[in-house]
Amino acid sequence: MLFPEIDPVAVQLGPVAVRWYGLMYLAGFAAAWWLGRLRASRPGALISPPQMEDLLFYAALGVILGGRLGYILFYGYDSWLADPLQMFRVWEGGMSFHGGFLGVLFSVWWYGRRRDIGFFALTDFIAPLVPVGLLAGRIGNFVNGELWGAPTQLPWGMQVSCASHPGLCFDKLLLPPGSPLTPLLHPTQLYEAALEGVALFLLLWVFSARPRPSMAVSGMFLLCYGLFRFAVEFVRLPDAHLGYLAFGWVTMGQLLSAPMVVFGLVLLMVAYRRHSTT
Repeated sequence: MLFPEIDPVAVQLGPVAVRWYGLMYLAGFAAAWWLGRLRASRPGALISPPQMEDLLFYAALGVILGGRLGYILFYGYDSWLADPLQMFRVWEGGMSFHGGFLGVLFSVWWYGRRRDIGFFALTDFIAPLVPVGLLAGRIGNFVNGELWGAPTQLPWGMQVSCASHPGLCFDKLLLPPGSPLTPLLHPTQLYEAALEGVALFLLLWVFSARPRPSMAVSGMFLLCYGLFRFAVEFVRLPDAHLGYLAFGWVTMGQLLSAPMVVFGLVLLMVAYRRHSTT
């Protein structure tokens, strides 16, 4: 299949360009708001719908600021040193899930501290809402034609125009100059949308529908996201300026996801051990 070249600008309003990537973030926040209100409206919910909206505002700031800062620190530190204003050119792309995740954790901690609500009680509440944002973000990655996987012979592999994506062709894949198309590539954005978005949402929504010990839902999120991301990284091309970090296959994404798996397992074990002794 040939990758359908999609104009990253959805609407042009004079000098203002509204990009699909930004609209995907907006859609993710809107879906999280709606689902959060559903959870907050249940009898005995941890927080009320108005409180949930305040929490979502803090979390959105954490996603955007943490995601951008995380990308700079984890993936683009050298280029940022050469061009510090790159930090503010968010329309050029460059967001890190792991940076956004840390930003959300800080925002949740800050919100809980101000409202006197336990940290893990809040993370258990918001964990099932996160995958809808991940789904929207990965669709945005696909529209932008970024984060491609390695060459494949699978029938759903996609070819990409080198004229439109020279960095992919000549920096990552090291194709000969003048190559018109890439070989068939894994559409890893869609893999991640299916796993981190759809599968993780269904798993957490069902898992959290019944009472669980404190930290269990948070632990399940960390464990499953870490495993899904770690697995997809095996067929995802690393950033050209980073390459593989060790053994010819370890990527930055795997390095950042492995601790999530460990912490997820620890939280689940602690949660159910405490539950069994009460």
